[in-house]
Formats: sequence, structure tokens, C-alpha cells
Amino acid sequence: MSISSRHTPSRRRLPLVVGAASAVGAMLALSSPTASAVTPLTATASYDCGSWGSGLATLTAADSGTNKTIKITSTAITMPVGTSADPNSITTTLSLTKTSGGVTSQVQFSAKTNPGLSGGNPITLGPLKLTSGTLAAGNSTNSTVLPTPPTTSNWSLRIVASSPTSATVPCVATSVQSAPFVW
Repeated sequence: MSISSRHTPSRRRLPLVVGAASAVGAMLALSSPTASAVTPLTATASYDCGSWGSGLATLTAADSGTNKTIKITSTAITMPVGTSADPNSITTTLSLTKTSGGVTSQVQFSAKTNPGLSGGNPITLGPLKLTSGTLAAGNSTNSTVLPTPPTTSNWSLRIVASSPTSATVPCVATSVQSAPFVW
């Protein structure tokens, strides 16, 4: 008894290796984390922080896809002479205006992350993580400009130092950013 094989000339057969490689490639594409981009990466805005000074601050944004952060640095805003802050002893909260599809709302970035600082030193705060509100691709954020003077209920940026100096410093943005962040 003989077994004959049928071969249909109009059908093509892919080698098993090509099919397996395609399946592995598709699985890798699905499992890879997607990094998102924010543009621009840096922007500047002016802030009035009362006794801590006023002037230009640089905001540096980052978006890893799962974490959205902003770091704040300024040579114009400094800790007052005679004060200091231990590393990671300043809780900073930044409130920004979010625009999505023509609708505006607020988002906040906050963290207790800073290097050690002493009186007269420029501030470096963050990176601050998105802690209130949501940001989707295409949303934009900008500094929340408020009237001066800053108060405990009128702030765009709040700095709360706890060790060894205790102080709550409300700041208001006095200008919008040089360019809004687009997430």
C-alpha cells in the first residue's frame, strides 16, 4: 500500500521558521513599554515666592509613559540666608493649568525630593510626580498665573520645608511658560 501526497501548486507554504519569527516579533512589539514624549523638554516661567525671591524658574518635564514628572530649578528663587533644608525634606507641589480639547482644568505635580540646600542657594526641587488629575497624549499644561501676593490659599507653587528649617512658602506664577508642555 502506498501513501501518496497531494501537492496543490496554487498554495504556498511558509517555512515554519518564518512563521515562528513573525509570531515572536509580534509578541515583542506588544510587550514593549511605550515611551511617550513631552515637548518641549524645558520651559521657563516667572514666579513670585515672597521672602524666597522672585524671577525666572526652569521647568524640566519628562514622560516615561507611566510616570510624568517636572523638575524645578531657579537661581532667582533661593532659600533665605540663615535657613537650610536636609535632602528630601521639602515637599513641593506645582499646580498647572491643563488644556484638553478646549477644556481647561488643573493638574498637580508633587514630591518630597530635593538636594540639601542652605541659605542663599538656588532651588532645585523634584522631580515632582503627577499626583492630581490625568494627562493624556496631546494634553497641554502651562503655569497657572495668579495675582500677587502669594498666600496660603493663592498659590501656583507651594514649598514646604520641614528639616531643620520649617517654612511654608506659597509662590504664584507671574507669567505663563515660554512654551506650554504638550504631553
